[in-house]
Amino acid sequence: MLITKLTLHNFRVFCGLHEIDLSPSSAVRNAKGDEISGTERPIILFGGLNGAGKTSILTAVRLALYGRQSFGKLMYDNEYAEALAELVHKGSGSNNPNNASIELEFRHNQSGEENTYKVVRNWKKGKLDKLHLEKDGEALTELSYKQCQGFLNELIPNGIADLFFFDGEKIAELAEDQSGTVLKTAVRRLLGLDIISKLKSDLNIYLKKQGSASLSQSIKEQLDQLDEQRISSERKAESLRGEADIIDAQIELVSRDILNLENELSQNGGAWAETREQETHKIDVLLKEKVELEKQLRMEMETSLPFALAPKTMKALLQQVQQEQSTKQKQHFGKELDSFLDTLRQDLSFRLASSAPVAMDAISDCFNEYMNATESAELLFDISESQASAIDYQINHSSQESFKRFDEARNRLTVVENELDHISENVARAPEQEQLQTTLNKIRDLDKKKQDLISKYVETLESAKQAMREALDLARQIQKLHDKHKDSANKNASIENAQNGILLLDKFSEQLTKARVKTLEQNFVESYKKLARKDDLQLAASIDPKTFDVDLIDEAGNAISRKAMSAGEKQIYAISILEALGSTSGHKLPIIIDTPLGRLDSHHRDKLVENYFPTASHQVVILSTDTEIDKDYIDLIQDDIAKTYEISFDGKTKSSHIKQGYFWQPSRQEAV
Repeated sequence: MLITKLTLHNFRVFCGLHEIDLSPSSAVRNAKGDEISGTERPIILFGGLNGAGKTSILTAVRLALYGRQSFGKLMYDNEYAEALAELVHKGSGSNNPNNASIELEFRHNQSGEENTYKVVRNWKKGKLDKLHLEKDGEALTELSYKQCQGFLNELIPNGIADLFFFDGEKIAELAEDQSGTVLKTAVRRLLGLDIISKLKSDLNIYLKKQGSASLSQSIKEQLDQLDEQRISSERKAESLRGEADIIDAQIELVSRDILNLENELSQNGGAWAETREQETHKIDVLLKEKVELEKQLRMEMETSLPFALAPKTMKALLQQVQQEQSTKQKQHFGKELDSFLDTLRQDLSFRLASSAPVAMDAISDCFNEYMNATESAELLFDISESQASAIDYQINHSSQESFKRFDEARNRLTVVENELDHISENVARAPEQEQLQTTLNKIRDLDKKKQDLISKYVETLESAKQAMREALDLARQIQKLHDKHKDSANKNASIENAQNGILLLDKFSEQLTKARVKTLEQNFVESYKKLARKDDLQLAASIDPKTFDVDLIDEAGNAISRKAMSAGEKQIYAISILEALGSTSGHKLPIIIDTPLGRLDSHHRDKLVENYFPTASHQVVILSTDTEIDKDYIDLIQDDIAKTYEISFDGKTKSSHIKQGYFWQPSRQEAV
């Protein structure tokens, strides 16, 4: 199998259509630029920072091939539809699509003939996916969804998908599996041992059919009776499932009737009627608030607000008051000075008898001139100093605060009046409750009918499950009765051959398993030594052919505990197991590795890049960050790289795009 192209449409972080060429190259160029024939370049390298969409590539391939099985757990239809909806691209703004699709094109060789297949899987949010398969450009329309999925499961069984399409950090879990279950499943499917088990099962079925004819009449009658009961239970279960389907259809019809009535209710003003009481309450609250706001506005207008309405006049008033206060202070000072002059005249006449009249005349002239200018000033208000301070406070403080409160109340009053107008219109649109009561009663009745149908649907399904459990229990009883009396069956030639065939298959399976396990041990040791950090490590491996538990033995013969391994050593161990399985089975399958070097130190990384990636398979898709496959590693495996892509995430559009090239290499064009 060789994957040639992957096409993503609105898948996870990838918005729109993205076509990615995954074909390996079969030639490299020398220093002169000439192609060197006969060489292979198996590596397709994707680079991207965390969150850019590397894992989306791996997820898309697995989903295209396995559908709901790719999620790793059993899913019902509604769970699968929800999981698919989560994979649809979530864009920003209006860029939020409702559907997504994946196309995977690959070449597959079967019975010596190579064909090109294309898998197309598309879905819408809330719906299950649709699956189409093309062969050599022609749609295989005769195949149903299940038949297409069955064909894909035959190519790469889902049980071994994790061994070829894996996360480098999670694959170390294989090393932590002490039970050997994971390895046992992989070995049996990759090495063809499961086919032997299926053949044994088919022979046992044949023996049951042939052996039943040889049983005694009483045993045969007992078997026939049990088989009739089993058939009756199966038919009952089938009938109940049919009834459940009918009930489900009735539920759908009732739901549609309810939806139609709800639409009719909405068209007749039902939406307004639902909020009528609430809107009426809002009107009462707003009316009370309006009265309080108007009261507050009148109160402000009766106090200091008028001072703020004529700022120029108030400024002139303050200047006049301050000037009059200054004049009054001068007049008061003149009176005090006049009484002091009388005392000064007496003192001068006593001390300077000859020059006293001249000095006093000069002083009197100056005083009279000063007082004349002061007494001539006009007093318009003639208010006290405390009254002047009160006016100043009213104008500069109280009036400003009053205007701020007034402005807030006025703006809020405008909002309240607008809301009142809007709510009043809503109330006017709402019809009276009596007008809608008939429709509401119908909706309630239908809703009750729907709930009753749902309960009946659940009960019917449970009865169908119970009938199927009874059928399975009867089938087990029939099996036990066959096993109990099979030794009494006549040993005719066909039965003997079948029984001998089962014995032979047991021995063959045992011998084949031992041979395959021995080869697997050798291949594992070779791979582990190639990838291990210590070149001189003399390591051996022992795999139990029954439990498939792996024991690692060092050069001293001591067992190495896998629990004591570091995360990087576990990853190297797991990859060695995978490479050994691939080489032992002979399967030619592509390998896709996400985050291959995350847990490894520099020495382990060197070994993995140099000795594993170029030879792991004929096609190796690597999804790496810039800190894993860096410039040095690019130079190391340059001749093995067929294509390089860089995945970049755009934070504005919430989507990623793919370009040819790598982080530090200039991108040439988008790979779309």
